[in-house]
Amino acid sequence: MKVLIRGAGVAGLTLAFELATRGASVTMVEKRRQVAGNASWQAGGMLAPWCERESAEEAVLSLGRSAPDWWSAALPGHVMRNGTLVVAPARDVAELDRFGRCTSGFRELDAETIAALEPDLEGRFGRALFFTEEAHLDPRKALLGLQEKLVRMGVRFEFGYGSVQAPGRADVEADCTGMADARPGLRGVRGEMLVLRTSEVSLARPVRLLHPRVPVYVVPRSGNLFMVGATMIESDVGGSITARSVMELLNAAYALHPAFGEAELVETGVGVRPAFADNLPRVERNGKDIRINGLYRHGFLLAPAMARQAADMILGQETKKERAHEAHH
Repeated sequence: MKVLIRGAGVAGLTLAFELATRGASVTMVEKRRQVAGNASWQAGGMLAPWCERESAEEAVLSLGRSAPDWWSAALPGHVMRNGTLVVAPARDVAELDRFGRCTSGFRELDAETIAALEPDLEGRFGRALFFTEEAHLDPRKALLGLQEKLVRMGVRFEFGYGSVQAPGRADVEADCTGMADARPGLRGVRGEMLVLRTSEVSLARPVRLLHPRVPVYVVPRSGNLFMVGATMIESDVGGSITARSVMELLNAAYALHPAFGEAELVETGVGVRPAFADNLPRVERNGKDIRINGLYRHGFLLAPAMARQAADMILGQETKKERAHEAHH
């Protein structure tokens, strides 16, 4: 079974892994010159289905809860299973109650247990919600790690092709190009992020700071780096981050810990996430063409489940063809 996958973001790479693991011959075509720079590259990397349930459908929880296990099996050592901490400034503590009513899978912490969990936040918050089963990973290391593993598994990568056909005939073609798949019903949701560097703050897990206007998350990465994100703007315009978003994100980071005010701003980024009207992803088939799209803000969380669905569809279809061929003969 030969499969051509267009788009080497998280949807394409997870599908390639599912297919290659099951014995398919996979070629990946990516219009960029490398696995970098797409919406997946700008992601937070939080595997947080219970937290996401605050604003998402039940399907995000049911499909996403197995994501940490999938990533751990695919890339041992990449997943940090330290949970998620959700806090709110004293004036916005009602937001914490609202968040708790919308979600499940957490336990409430007081100031003492917050300090035991995250010593650098001691004395800063009186209450928190701790989602113990959640996890996170570094998206960039995961994308590159998956690419490296796929190459060892025999997957062929063709970069810089754009929309040109890759050499050779494929039994199935899978479109995982996100916003480049200009199909009806798909809209862009712009997300902006910052990367800060400071040795004055240490966090063991992602921390979500609730705010009525701009809720943000701060995700620790290696090398004293912290990813701060993300705005949610209904727009398919990429380009550079806006001054307003920089101010909002920095203010939120500062509210979490004042030492972020002295941090080095090492990167800003913008990613346009593809979404359907219900903000849920879809796997669709039309003959030998398969599409995975609409991952919205849940790329790393939902891509494994979508990849499994698509691989079942692709290889199940082939199995039926083989059975029909055998029966004919």
